[in-house]
Amino acid sequence: MNRREFSRLSAAASLATLLPGHKALASNAAMPPVSGGQKFSVMLWSLPKGLSFDQRLELAAAAGFNGVEVGNEYEKWTKDEWKHNLDKLHELGLAVDSAVPGRNPLANHAKRQALHDDLMAAIPGAKELGCKQFIYTAYTRVPGQTPEQQRAAIVDSLKYAADLLEKDEIEIVLEPIDLLEYKDEAVNSVAEAFEITRAVGSPRIKVLYDFYHEQRQAGNLIEKLEKNIDQVGLVHIADVPGRHQPGTGEVNYSNIYRKLAELHYDRYICMEFSPVGDPVKVLKAARLEAIEAMKLG
Repeated sequence: MNRREFSRLSAAASLATLLPGHKALASNAAMPPVSGGQKFSVMLWSLPKGLSFDQRLELAAAAGFNGVEVGNEYEKWTKDEWKHNLDKLHELGLAVDSAVPGRNPLANHAKRQALHDDLMAAIPGAKELGCKQFIYTAYTRVPGQTPEQQRAAIVDSLKYAADLLEKDEIEIVLEPIDLLEYKDEAVNSVAEAFEITRAVGSPRIKVLYDFYHEQRQAGNLIEKLEKNIDQVGLVHIADVPGRHQPGTGEVNYSNIYRKLAELHYDRYICMEFSPVGDPVKVLKAARLEAIEAMKLG
């Protein structure tokens, strides 16, 4: 047994006292390693409330994941917290694949300084974590802008951001948010996001294809994926309605996973759902279901 496998078993054992169904978890602590070459991560905000950063990392590791996504909480860590959290990530064999540095309206040039300051504040910690990707939404529309003006302004802001991030080799993934979640969102479908990133024309700017948001906003998930796979920098997984694990709603994730495999998608697949049931069991099952489906792609 290597150190990473031991750490996974230890994580599962420590979580046994914290999570529902802990007796079953303890008896099934031996999690299989990540297989098939796919990279899976968990957005930490979506895990059960009340758990510490440590405990969330342990939960992800116990479920067999190799990555996690964070917000910008690391910007406030103390020196001791930095050492402890980095040691924990290393112990569990987890990478930080993405972070969320802030939220400013990309169509509003009056907010350019805020965008600059968010990115500059996020970069040092991201480098320390080994994180090479920031998640950003376009956020609020600007009153009075035409659709053409809005798109041009967002393209310009992302070009500006790409230049800021070039030296540190960090990319931004633009995440559309459906209008049911935020009625003033400037970019609410991947269809527009793909047009924007193509107009930016930088390898530093991609799209976060969140199937949950896109299903709520527009549907037609696979065709848009197939036609724009070169612009996809990350995918997020949750079912509709409810934002729970695949199989609880209407999205056929088996077909989506098969298409991702067929298209040779090799970036992270991030689970961003609120688990219904034992979190470790649910996350493990979601990961293994994805791996099995992708074998058929």
